[in-house]
Amino acid sequence: MPLAPHLPDVIRKVIKVMYAIVEILGQQFKVEAGKRLYIHRMEEAERGSQVEFDKVLLLDNEGAVTVGAPVVEGAKIICEVLSHVRGEKVIIFHKKRRKGYRKRNGHRQNFTELFIKEIIVA
Repeated sequence: MPLAPHLPDVIRKVIKVMYAIVEILGQQFKVEAGKRLYIHRMEEAERGSQVEFDKVLLLDNEGAVTVGAPVVEGAKIICEVLSHVRGEKVIIFHKKRRKGYRKRNGHRQNFTELFIKEIIVA
């Protein structure tokens, strides 16, 4: 997916964004400074507090890619906890045809909304 599909190719080649692949609670996310990120609920994180993640697996600093083995040394992500939210309801419906068996269940996942403040490279 292009970075800015509405811009001409000449301008799109000039824009270079720093991003990182980071592991948070066993899942990998692509993060950029100034973006919001929804992760599984962090119970220990208070609303408005700062959180640091140091398991940075890959770092792209304006085209210079650094791959960790297994992590990039000295790199970390600084985030601010914005809120604890719940996701959309997911309906689970089981049915066995011709048997009269129907079971309906629902689930809402808990998420923590993070704001990526900065990516620090050592």
